[in-house]
Amino acid sequence: MAGYLVDDTRKVTTNRLMDMKKQGKKIAMLTSYDYTMAQIVDQAGIDIILVGDSASNVMAGNETTLPITIDQMIYHARSVARGSKRALVVCDMPFGTYQVNAVEGVKNAIRIMQETGADALKLEGGAEILDTIKAILNAGIPVMGHLGLTPQSINKFGTYAVRAKEEAEALKLLSDAKALEEAGCFALVVEKIPTVLTEKVCQSVQIPVIGIGGGPADGQVLVVQDMLGMNKGFAPKFLRRYADLHTIMTDAIGQYITDVKEGDFPNEGERY
Repeated sequence: MAGYLVDDTRKVTTNRLMDMKKQGKKIAMLTSYDYTMAQIVDQAGIDIILVGDSASNVMAGNETTLPITIDQMIYHARSVARGSKRALVVCDMPFGTYQVNAVEGVKNAIRIMQETGADALKLEGGAEILDTIKAILNAGIPVMGHLGLTPQSINKFGTYAVRAKEEAEALKLLSDAKALEEAGCFALVVEKIPTVLTEKVCQSVQIPVIGIGGGPADGQVLVVQDMLGMNKGFAPKFLRRYADLHTIMTDAIGQYITDVKEGDFPNEGERY
């Protein structure tokens, strides 16, 4: 089944993403956490599906991404991988699975890849975790980096405000981006940083840069429930809602309740 705007149904690979950057083609990325949503997103023609640790918020109702476990991430990623045929499936390594040391990071990375069928992993951080990223890459596992607002460090930051507005942090982010590229990361997410800094990152590295709240980049990522309007309570400046599924679903469920209570469902044609 061809995607909405995609005629090429070949599997998206890390090499194809690099080619897209070279050719100036934008990369579209969305999250998914279950089989049904992954099928819909994949068939629409998305390039990358991120099984984000944002599942901690979206699927489990936690305030941060910190509580989600490796077992829970494996469950979500396995479900998504089964529902995806074309998109590159990237799984977040959850908090605590790679920060201890490189050996622990590689062990957990291998487990996630073996048990999920995902195509790549995403890790948050720069120079601080560079040895672990290199070790995971040496194990043959593709890695996507993540800089700027890194939600796993929210207790350190103390706020979800825009990052790298000051020169020192901006220079470190640029340095980290180059280091991640040199280490062998195939792409990089930059979250909630000034647009001018995103532009500098895109120009300074050859790998694709995916933005979320960072202005124009080589590609963009959003949480699918947010962009579909399923979540009414989250409304950051960078979010564009493409539908109002909260209202549509509420109306549909309300109609179902009415039909059941009034005896209209099931009707004659809906019985055996």
